[in-house]
Amino acid sequence: MAQRCDICGKGPLYGHARSHAMNAVNRRFMPNINKRTVTYQGKKQKMNVCAKCLRTLNKQD
Repeated sequence: MAQRCDICGKGPLYGHARSHAMNAVNRRFMPNINKRTVTYQGKKQKMNVCAKCLRTLNKQD
């Protein structure tokens, strides 16, 4: 599945996982991407959409 939202462009972020001993290990924070058929700009399209954009689209309906 794609790692980027088709509407807002949100993608993976990078940071550190910290253990109890404060050791830093690189990790990725992945966005919550879902493949959905949504009505976007008056047309039905299959898109990879993040959960936040999906909620916003549902509010507008």
